[in-house]
Amino acid sequence: MSIRYFIVFATALMALCQLSSLQHTLAWDRDAILAGEVWRLVTGNITHTNWPHMIMNSLALATITFIFRRYLNTRLLSGLIVFLAATIGSTLMLSPMHWYAGLSGVLHGIFTWGAIKDIQAKDKLGWVLLVGVTAKVIGEQFTGGSSSSAELIGARVAVEAHLIGAVAGFCFAITPKIKNHIANRH
Repeated sequence: MSIRYFIVFATALMALCQLSSLQHTLAWDRDAILAGEVWRLVTGNITHTNWPHMIMNSLALATITFIFRRYLNTRLLSGLIVFLAATIGSTLMLSPMHWYAGLSGVLHGIFTWGAIKDIQAKDKLGWVLLVGVTAKVIGEQFTGGSSSSAELIGARVAVEAHLIGAVAGFCFAITPKIKNHIANRH
């Protein structure tokens, strides 16, 4: 499957998850997770607060995967998304958050991963992208998310998910380099 078809499939899946019965069953919900509905740790990332939120994240997914297409294939992208979603969903359990829906944390993770891949490929633009996403994520921790985004999605922007996603994307990008470095030392 090509990345293009993967994005169409992912968008269709997120649209399907907008159906109220599915959204109610899949959104990240602390109480439901603690009651045993652990799938929500991952599936909360594919649900959204409303249609504009889902459309905005779908367009961002298409754009980010286009930017970093030279490093991606569907297997890698699938693994990266699942890793990021599981990391975000699990780590949010350490926060005071009670409910979460949206792909933006995963998007921040893919973007950070891609910036690191650019840096590893000696593309100087990677540094610009990494500094930009780092500044955005750090700034959000102090100021909260964009008020216009919050108004559009009908909820507070989950800046915690952005931070977790960016850190997890960074870790996903550097882990193979660390493993190679360790393996070459022995």
